[in-house]
Amino acid sequence: MLSRLAKFKQLRHFAASGLLVMAATGCATAPGHRAVGQSSAAQPLDHLVVATPDADHDLIAQLLAGEMALTRTDLKTAAASYGKAMQLSTDPRVAEQAAGMAIAVHDAALAEQAIARWQALGAKPASLAMARAQLALDQGSADEARHQLALLTSSGDPDAWRQFGRALLGSRDPAQASSLLEGLATPQRLPADTQAWLAMSELGDKLGRREYAQQIADAAIKRFNSAETYAWAGQLKFRSGDRAGAQVLFQKALAKAPKNVALRLAYATLLGQGGDYAGAAKLLDSGPQNADTYTLRAALAARSNDTKAITRLYNQLQRAPEQARDGGSAYLLGQLAEMLNRDSEALEWYGQVPDEDEHAFDADLRSAVLLHKQGKVVEAHEQLSQMQSNYLDQPAQLRRAYEVDAGLYMHDQKYAQAEAAFSRALQVVPDDPELLYGRGLAYAEAGQIDSAVADFRHLLQIKPDDVDASNALGFTLADANRDLPEAERLIQTARTAKPDDPAIADSWGWLQYRQGHLDQAEQTLRGAWQARKDADVGVHLGEVLWKQGRQEDARRVFDEVRRIDPQSHSLHNALKRLNP
Repeated sequence: MLSRLAKFKQLRHFAASGLLVMAATGCATAPGHRAVGQSSAAQPLDHLVVATPDADHDLIAQLLAGEMALTRTDLKTAAASYGKAMQLSTDPRVAEQAAGMAIAVHDAALAEQAIARWQALGAKPASLAMARAQLALDQGSADEARHQLALLTSSGDPDAWRQFGRALLGSRDPAQASSLLEGLATPQRLPADTQAWLAMSELGDKLGRREYAQQIADAAIKRFNSAETYAWAGQLKFRSGDRAGAQVLFQKALAKAPKNVALRLAYATLLGQGGDYAGAAKLLDSGPQNADTYTLRAALAARSNDTKAITRLYNQLQRAPEQARDGGSAYLLGQLAEMLNRDSEALEWYGQVPDEDEHAFDADLRSAVLLHKQGKVVEAHEQLSQMQSNYLDQPAQLRRAYEVDAGLYMHDQKYAQAEAAFSRALQVVPDDPELLYGRGLAYAEAGQIDSAVADFRHLLQIKPDDVDASNALGFTLADANRDLPEAERLIQTARTAKPDDPAIADSWGWLQYRQGHLDQAEQTLRGAWQARKDADVGVHLGEVLWKQGRQEDARRVFDEVRRIDPQSHSLHNALKRLNP
């Protein structure tokens, strides 16, 4: 049986057996005069009448109609057309297609006709059993499905168990499918094929039958004692929370196949998910390498912030043969160079990423960020502008290019340009929460409070539980000294969700200042300042101290802010307010 929906969208061309193509040939003679009295003989083609069948009896017409319906994803029309075509054709593939589509559109009568026609044209017993099992599953007939699936799996067809699994995956009733799986795919009935055992165990896992999946996996170990059976059983142990048991099984798998790269990757991934980054890295450091091992090693080193491991990997990857790097190493080398703060080298590597590489866009994006970091601001924005032109027909990439462009402008305190970039991105992806949040911040920093409030309010309509948006709107209102009761409610909501967040504590302290609660404001802001030396938090604390009459304490805080951010826009504005 062909799979139902996946193959129905493909255009299928069948040789229409039984059709006769008639070619008439004749001798040509030079034109001349007929002899007097000579009668002309009737030509054979003069009285030939060719019968042209109507559309319902025209095989080619029905096949074409079915194909055209498939291009429109009109399965009912396609099923009807193939139902007519199978009666006109002696090609079993037409009947097979008709049966599959009839089942897909839940037309039991047509499916039974198509299966009967298919059988008459010489379908294999295993394929017929598969089709009848699918029809029974579609109709909810468990007994018939069991009977047909038993015939299928005992047919000896090499593809039988794969078809069995496909039939159960396509069932509309997972509970029924699970019952059939456990009743038929038993250790006593499964063939001497490791893949069949593992496939049935995996199917049980997908259907939520974890105990059955583990039983089959354990039985497969006893039957085959192979590395892949140990590895799969280990994955199941890990998913069930038994990490120690999973590690034991993976170690046995590796003992049987120590150079198996896929196995080492699977075990390293398991260790990494369990937080054992060092163990995972050690496992991958030795033995055969490929692009996947290098990528995972880089991720593990970055996660554990292991500069020595990053350096070792960077040097090793540069010397690795091309076949081990799989031709896609330039982007990874660029990432490693960035981690090591070798920005110029990173730019060189990113520049070597081919246009057809899956990481080409990300390489260009990182190049723009590095150019900006190196002070090549104009070049950075020019590159992003070029990317915006190149990816006009790819919304996801276009959005990211605009967002990075806006972020660089925000970094340089060019808020009007940042707002414009965010707005262009929002034209590509309207109501995107992150873009609305970014533009709201740009508006707020530019002093366009009404626009900022509008963006934050709109964001909260889309995501009412967005903690950062609640905090941003609350702070913006407090900073503008307006709607303070609403600001208090919003910031308190954020504090409840994230009680230890210094940014939210800063908002709460600044609200207390606006409400005239200077002592509470100082206490809250000092705690936020000690938790994180952020320039804006320091400015707020300094201003509160100044208002308390503690100018020397305030100046000391301001001096520390200058060391953190010499170009602090917040500090400049605060000093103007305090020293008019």
